Amino acid sequence: MSDREEEDEGEIVEERIYTIPLKKAWIAPTKKRVPRGVRLVRSFVEKHMKTEDPIITPEVNEYLWKRGVEGLPRRVRVRITRDVDDIVKVHLVKGD
Repeated sequence: MSDREEEDEGEIVEERIYTIPLKKAWIAPTKKRVPRGVRLVRSFVEKHMKTEDPIITPEVNEYLWKRGVEGLPRRVRVRITRDVDDIVKVHLVKGD
């Protein structure tokens, strides 16, 4: 992790890595899959990290949208961090 990323995040109190299944988003009509997938990621983080408003980073959003509105991935691997100010951020895990 670079020094700049550490400055942006502040001091990390808690960090967890999850694989979020997005299977339920495939029930939605084709033109609504990715928006539903983003809502699934948000609700998963709210449930597991006990927070009201998690911040989904642009890299996670771009990963979900990279194949268009119809081509949502079946799962996404994320790193969820909580800092001193109780701000929860969702980052994409790279390399897995």
